[in-house]
Amino acid sequence: MPETQIKELVILSEDVLTKIQSPLEDFLNYYTVPQLVSSNNQKDLEHTKYILSDMRHLLVSCENTLNKLGVVSRSKQFNKDFAEHVLYETVHLCVNKFYYPDHELYEEDGRNAYTGKDAITFTYDHHTKIKETILSLSKYFEVLREELNYYETDYITKKRLEGKTY
Repeated sequence: MPETQIKELVILSEDVLTKIQSPLEDFLNYYTVPQLVSSNNQKDLEHTKYILSDMRHLLVSCENTLNKLGVVSRSKQFNKDFAEHVLYETVHLCVNKFYYPDHELYEEDGRNAYTGKDAITFTYDHHTKIKETILSLSKYFEVLREELNYYETDYITKKRLEGKTY
């Protein structure tokens, strides 16, 4: 992939991750488990802890990747290999972590995308604020996934030709 396209993807990814980081961080800083669980139901408590854990891991991954993208975009000398690796990490550490959370308390239903519904469906009835936050973030992650989909395939093919496995 040409260097100019990689630079554009770095800038786009940095911009989108910035838009993701702020509302996710605000949500995690503002809400606590007792605020999000209205009953004494142990299952509600457990599922809320799990989804907040997934969201914290996602935030850390996005922040770390955002920092690396910043290093790439601010460097005087553009390092194409490092930029490619960071874009690959953006897909695997951010986009995939969002769409495939560890505790699987929500999932993507691709059929919903064609009907105008939200593609994210919840496997448990979470607090409204949790649902709103995840659904609002999904729009940004969709942009990242669409923009980096071709790049990821190209990067993996290139690495395989070099004899490396990913």
